[in-house]
Amino acid sequence: MRRRTLLSALAGTTATAGWAADPPLADLAGDADIVAEVLTTLHPGALRYHDAASLAAVLQQFRRAFTAPEADAAARYLALARALATLRCGHSFANPANQSRRVAQALFDRPTRLPLRFRWLDGQMVVLPSPLQPDVAPGSVIEAIDGLAPDDWWRRLAPLARVDGHNLGKARRQLSLEEVEGQWPLFDVLQGLLIGGPASGAWRLQLRTPQGRQTTVALPAWSGEQRRAQASAGAPAPSATPWTWTVRPDGVVLLRMPTWAVYNSRWDWQGWLNERLDELAADRAARGLVIDLRGNEGGLDCGHPVIERLARAPSLLPQRRLVRYRRTPAHLNPVLDTWDDSFRDWGEAARPVDERFLALPPGPTTVAPRGARVTQPMAVLVDASNSSATFGFAQRVRQDRLGQLVGEPTGGNLRGINGGAFFFVRLPASGLSFDLPLIGYYPPEGAPLPEDAGLQPDHRVTPSLADIAAGRDVALERALALLTQA
Repeated sequence: MRRRTLLSALAGTTATAGWAADPPLADLAGDADIVAEVLTTLHPGALRYHDAASLAAVLQQFRRAFTAPEADAAARYLALARALATLRCGHSFANPANQSRRVAQALFDRPTRLPLRFRWLDGQMVVLPSPLQPDVAPGSVIEAIDGLAPDDWWRRLAPLARVDGHNLGKARRQLSLEEVEGQWPLFDVLQGLLIGGPASGAWRLQLRTPQGRQTTVALPAWSGEQRRAQASAGAPAPSATPWTWTVRPDGVVLLRMPTWAVYNSRWDWQGWLNERLDELAADRAARGLVIDLRGNEGGLDCGHPVIERLARAPSLLPQRRLVRYRRTPAHLNPVLDTWDDSFRDWGEAARPVDERFLALPPGPTTVAPRGARVTQPMAVLVDASNSSATFGFAQRVRQDRLGQLVGEPTGGNLRGINGGAFFFVRLPASGLSFDLPLIGYYPPEGAPLPEDAGLQPDHRVTPSLADIAAGRDVALERALALLTQA
């Protein structure tokens, strides 16, 4: 559902005409007008958690901060990020990967980064293994950073996290550094702009080790280049197949899918996956299939071939696809970038529903059975990253009883998300950009309002401090036990 990788490619080739660190205030007011018009007339979920009055108040506050004479480029970026975060839409944000190279270097390429991998666990900031930082034991708890408690960092950063609804698990995942994805991890961006780097050039961390010992270490702050080196350490070569298919000695097949962002890849991922599913369907000795989606936010609907092999009947998520417009206003088109110009005009396929929405046909959301059927049991490893295409896959697995979900609650939101098609709004004066989803996914008309949360797994498994220290993958262990003891 997401087009994040393609988005980044477009951003890299789109010039930001006239970008300046301090553009005229009148021009900045024009940018603020664009933001207000786009959100109130094109965004399908702007009033999912707002009402008209609260959205208007947010836009007024944004305008004041964005056009303030004392505001610099960083303050304008934060004003935009803060306003978009109030929509509680995981696909609406000032995507760091989609800023122009000049903007990104000016705002994000700073030596401010914590030189660690970590995750939030039960309100604690817990160190994860990292080949580039072996001196800090995995499972250690960070109790203070330059004298500030991690809670203080959380309170500053969390209001700008991009989450669907009130899914705090997704916010915790975004503001962690578990898998360091992309050039500009959101935690690094927000921490660099809101907190900055250590005055001495090194972060002073107070730690509690897995053995309960208190210790203090000083770690030089990293640059963006050093963070990218951390991300690539131990990672497969860029040309390698991003997924792995392993037949374990116990007869369980493990399919690891860390990303579904394969838009521009020349790799025939559908052929690769279908070939292996054919083998699994014919293998009577195989005891089950584990699909590991942890850390995978989404991309293309790469789970559809799996649904096709497991489903006994067509799989259709009971949701409406709603848009705000039939045709984009001509005066906005110059600032609306996209990979598919058909998004500018939905045509007669968009059927009026009420004074606010038009409905699109449900066709693309139906997945029909196809190919040799896989009859082995399946378990899917999930976590709070799963918030777009992977969230939809998890919904189908749960709804159609195709397998068991194991791990931690997903991202996304049962009340619906926004995505499916995108504009990338380029603000001409400030040079900033933000992602604008165009299709709102809503429950069927008249249906009870679902819980404001992601999916709860069938088997909730969260690692303990001891598990992290020992390097145990307790979610995978549980999934394997479910399949081999059945």
